[in-house]
Amino acid sequence: MAFDLSAVQSLHLWQHAVLESVRNDGPDLSARQMALLLTVYLIPQPHTVRGLAAAMNVSKPAITRALDRLTELGMIKRKVDESDRRSVLVQRTVKGSVFLREFGELIVAAGKAADQG
Repeated sequence: MAFDLSAVQSLHLWQHAVLESVRNDGPDLSARQMALLLTVYLIPQPHTVRGLAAAMNVSKPAITRALDRLTELGMIKRKVDESDRRSVLVQRTVKGSVFLREFGELIVAAGKAADQG
């Protein structure tokens, strides 16, 4: 998957998608929350707080705070790991899947608009 985009072009695509998400009354996610959500959805499961912290090279408390917000929004859910009850699994939700699919579509639309303009 190769793209020939400059840094500025990439930023324009991201800006367009974020603006459209805000205009559509989408949730106001921090960069950390968005990175975490993308990590949960794009990297195969299972996910734990410890594993996500290691994968993202971010502290466990920072991951926990981001997960708290994403849980409030219904974009992820936590479930006790039945094989190790001390561990909590982070799982995807339909709401989170729909949000990311729609956000991806906003980026695609921004790319198409950039090609035409």
